[in-house]
Amino acid sequence: MSSFDDRRKSHEAKFAHDAELRFKAEARRNKLLGIWAAELMGLEGQEAKAYAAQVVASDFEEAGEEDVFRKVSGDLKAKNVDVSDETIRQKMAQLVTQAQEQVLAEG
Repeated sequence: MSSFDDRRKSHEAKFAHDAELRFKAEARRNKLLGIWAAELMGLEGQEAKAYAAQVVASDFEEAGEEDVFRKVSGDLKAKNVDVSDETIRQKMAQLVTQAQEQVLAEG
């Protein structure tokens, strides 16, 4: 019975670890997306960092990534930056891969 409990605990620990890595990668992706969008809107320095933090915070509005997409898309349109929704979604997909690599490299 002990080996069964050990295996169960091991699986639970791996699940928790994987969930934590996914969370960190999504947050990193959102930050990178915010920096990218800030550059497109002409924001620099502290303004760009603050905007990136707003993008990260927007992910807590609802489950999934649509809240982040709507934030960035809406902000770019409000600033009359000509970027298609498809381009934003492609950038999100590209950055999630980059973010995952960064998080895994950090340990």
